[in-house]
Amino acid sequence: MELLRFLYDGAFLSAVLADSHGILLLIITIVSIVVLSKGADWLVDGSVSLAMRTRIPTIVIGATIISIGTTTPEAFVSVFAAWMGDGGLALGNGVGSIIVDTGLIFGMTCILAATPAERFILNRTGWVQAGSATLLVVLSLFAWYRAPDDPLLHRWVGFLFLVMLTGYMAVSVHWANQRNRLDSIPAAGPYENQEEMRKIKTSTVPVSWIMILGGLSLVIIGARVLIPCATEIAFRIGVPTDIIAATIVALGTSLPELMTAISAVRKGHTELTMGNIIGADILNCFFVIGAAAAVSPLEIPRTFFIFHFPAMLIILYSFRVFVFMNRNGTFKRWQGVWLLSIYLVYVVLQYAFNIEGAH
Repeated sequence: MELLRFLYDGAFLSAVLADSHGILLLIITIVSIVVLSKGADWLVDGSVSLAMRTRIPTIVIGATIISIGTTTPEAFVSVFAAWMGDGGLALGNGVGSIIVDTGLIFGMTCILAATPAERFILNRTGWVQAGSATLLVVLSLFAWYRAPDDPLLHRWVGFLFLVMLTGYMAVSVHWANQRNRLDSIPAAGPYENQEEMRKIKTSTVPVSWIMILGGLSLVIIGARVLIPCATEIAFRIGVPTDIIAATIVALGTSLPELMTAISAVRKGHTELTMGNIIGADILNCFFVIGAAAAVSPLEIPRTFFIFHFPAMLIILYSFRVFVFMNRNGTFKRWQGVWLLSIYLVYVVLQYAFNIEGAH
């Protein structure tokens, strides 16, 4: 039991790493990266195999099953933070992850590879993505209007989000079935390498689930160890703590999505990345922030209204505009550059003005 303590006790893990030799830290970092990479490979292969066996589009699997797994670290962090009374951290974890997922990870994906804009799904889940974030901001503004000195997202908001999460998961299955009835395109999508498709197709549904669950476990464990280890190394070589907070720590809970995206791009399954990002954004609102608010009311720091919420909405509505523009079915590289640039400006401003709150 003590061996698994590092999974839920961040202070314990940080203390252990602080007492470790520099060479051991480097070895742990390398092993964690290998574990993350292998887990991401299993996750992508299992997801594509499941899509081919069940005829559910990979973009839908990415937006539901994979997103639940990769947002689990954010949910644990936010619920624990809310339970301990740190509502700003809980809210910032969810909002910051949306900014990282869409600005950094999806932006990089568009730059590195041709990313399909599956309009049937994007015109549905994409609006839920933008709508959930907009609802969060509207409810936050209402809370600020009611109590300017101490705005809170009350527990009823958390339960509302969890109910909406249930509805989203149900309607996603309906959209997937509707998509399959209307379109004869293979469920795994048109962008995969045919040789790899034939190889993956030999996996049965139970084996596909084992690969997905095993890959998720490796990705989450690898990310859980890698971030505090990298933070400790950066601290020892003299990197300022505010830069560490704005870079390494900010990427920490979104690392599962990042590694999944890298593996998906490398294997030619970019539609899985898109589904994962959209689903993760929705779950960061409905699941991560919803569960945290249901546990305890979340305070809304003033910086969210003037910095974090605007950055989130600019990125998400830029994404919606790009979906509308891309009538040929593919995202453009310049669109990825735009999203990535907004994220980089966000990070630089956060460091330059020492803005706290998200992540």
